[in-house]
Amino acid sequence: MCGITALLLADQNLMASPELFEGLGMLQHRVYTSVNTPTNAQYSAIHQDAAGIVTCGNKGRLYQIKGSGMVRDVFDQPKLEQLVGNMGVGHVRYPTAGTSSSSEAQPFYVNSPYGITFAHNGNLVNAEELREYLDQDAHRHINTDSDSELLLNIFANNLQKTGKFRINEEDIFTAIKGIYDVCQGGYACVAMIAGFGIIGFRDPHGIRPIGFAKRSSPKGTDYMFASESVVCDGCSFLDFEDLKPGEAVIVNKNKTVTRRLLVPEASFSPCIFEYVYYSRPDSIIDGISVYKARLAMGEALADQVLETFGADMDIDVIIPVPDTSRVAALQTAYKLDITYREGFIKNRYIGRTFIMPGQAMRKKTVRRKFNAMSLEFAGKNVLIVDDSIVRGTTSKEIVQMARDAGAKKVYLASCAPEIRFPNVYGIDMPSPHELVAYNKTEDQIAQAIGADKVIFQDLVGLISSCQKFNPSITSWDASVFDGKYVTGRVDQKYLKRLENLRADGNKGSFEDMQSPETLGLHNFNL
Repeated sequence: MCGITALLLADQNLMASPELFEGLGMLQHRVYTSVNTPTNAQYSAIHQDAAGIVTCGNKGRLYQIKGSGMVRDVFDQPKLEQLVGNMGVGHVRYPTAGTSSSSEAQPFYVNSPYGITFAHNGNLVNAEELREYLDQDAHRHINTDSDSELLLNIFANNLQKTGKFRINEEDIFTAIKGIYDVCQGGYACVAMIAGFGIIGFRDPHGIRPIGFAKRSSPKGTDYMFASESVVCDGCSFLDFEDLKPGEAVIVNKNKTVTRRLLVPEASFSPCIFEYVYYSRPDSIIDGISVYKARLAMGEALADQVLETFGADMDIDVIIPVPDTSRVAALQTAYKLDITYREGFIKNRYIGRTFIMPGQAMRKKTVRRKFNAMSLEFAGKNVLIVDDSIVRGTTSKEIVQMARDAGAKKVYLASCAPEIRFPNVYGIDMPSPHELVAYNKTEDQIAQAIGADKVIFQDLVGLISSCQKFNPSITSWDASVFDGKYVTGRVDQKYLKRLENLRADGNKGSFEDMQSPETLGLHNFNL
């Protein structure tokens, strides 16, 4: 998963880079960042997360800093001061299928036509077809394995067809419509055209989130695009609006906003996993408060627990797995009238483990990530609540930690249904055979992770928890749960190729580790 943002300030004497930096910091939660304790030197170099900012100054000159690591590691004050200009785009990411080289840090740039900078969150399901088209028909060189570079070059090629010395909004809308016509998948994108302005657009199904907001300033109105509303809130922007599926918004250098729905017949199917796991609880996405959705998930999970245990209910305490499950666990405890306690203390400097390179490393990291307090577990029957169960690595270690802390019985409840299928729209889920729920019953899953019982929220309950806050959304991307891919064109051949790319050890190579920076803008971060 990635985070994207773009900013245009009304005052041409101000610099956009400090707020772009702050915005990326507020999107860091969308990114797995724990590469500080790898199992070996190869994984340390290959599985790097990255962040980048490109700004535009006087006469359309572009300035770039991007590199591997967390946002706070890539940027400091001297570097931000070199990012000149009142508009820019930013990106923070972790590597998904086939995109582990540090050379694939975004934003990307092409000088022809017009000087375009581009950042993207998501994944294309027809990337190979597009790569072939760009090579054989458009004659555009693709230098990385990133889908973002494909989207950028499709966009650039469409603009090139105008043959104009200077383009206008109509030309840009036509070029984006051309992207919608040929690019299939889930994608939210921001772009900047040198000396022109910034652009945001969203795929025809609205799978990945993006919105924009405005802020009054002495020189006029500032505009910002971001993956989540919390970024705009944190930077004091108001009136946040989600882009509709198939919608594009252009903000030119004169601060004129033009927006157009380019695919009006699109079926709106946002990713439900955004609410389960990735988005911050204080974000509002597509009119739905992530916090309220998680409260509702907790209530629905309580119903599931009651149905599972019936008269045999013997739970003494409910304990969440920090951090994303806290809200739901609290509501589950409230509805069941069972004591809620914080039993796991989290080391905040260890990142997500379900995309940690190597299963052995994941197991070691879980113990460093959480510490169980015996006083909350000893002699009790414990219901541990987690947002989801993916590989089961974290769950197995957490269950064992609870037992080591003295728990009599350990039950595990998931706010999400069993994850049995890969995600193809930008979430780096494991290959199906690495998923703990793959071809297993609930009893088999419980045995695999060492729990006395596991309880999964059903898909109807999960969808209801989100849909109740925006009934106009009638379709969801829940493909990791039901295997239904809303864009189509996801067959077994594609899934097999994806599985080969995502399997442990297949992301990147030793050559990636040694490869130099790809060609592009001069990078100050050397």
